[in-house]
Amino acid sequence: MESFSTVIRTASHQQHVEAETSTFMSDLLGGRLGVDAYARYTEQLWFVYEALEAGAERLASDPVAGPSIRPELFRRGALERDLAHLRGAGWQDAVSALPATRAYAERVRECAEQWPAGYIAHHYTRYLGDLSGGQIIRDKAEKTWGFAKKGDGVRFYVFEGIDNPAAFKRGYRELLDGVLADDLEKQRIVAECKRAFSLNTGVFAALGEEFRLSA
Repeated sequence: MESFSTVIRTASHQQHVEAETSTFMSDLLGGRLGVDAYARYTEQLWFVYEALEAGAERLASDPVAGPSIRPELFRRGALERDLAHLRGAGWQDAVSALPATRAYAERVRECAEQWPAGYIAHHYTRYLGDLSGGQIIRDKAEKTWGFAKKGDGVRFYVFEGIDNPAAFKRGYRELLDGVLADDLEKQRIVAECKRAFSLNTGVFAALGEEFRLSA
């Protein structure tokens, strides 16, 4: 019998690939977009993680979502340092969420407030993605725009509290395998995981349209 973490990964594979191969991300990693596109993307991440981590504080003691919430994963502070570097000291007044980003953040917030098991789907898709494919973005940003290695501008991708990402991800998947949910609830979590990837893809599509129009 397949583990739940394997079921999630397999079931959401198509949505995952669609997100990774979006035109915006392909252009960003291919060097066809400038640092402003990278900064704009970082802005959108801040709105999503603000919703994700505000919920984490409330759900830390929840029997379903709580075991997955680990302080060493938190990204909001790192994003704020990156935005101060990218947008300047008054970055809070300069950033704005795209409609697709607002929809993504609102769904994360809704799950955090009303459905802890659904929150897990968003937690999984974001943080394990950051620990995996996010490292490709960090490396590209350092080389393309001259950010100091693991310094301001790319701190979002640097997990200083995780010495062994591969081992951490294995442990995280074991927590998923033991989630307190029946089969029907697990199916709902899988569906929410697909939705999370689709919401992320929607943000990429909106960013791609914004930078296509500004080209």
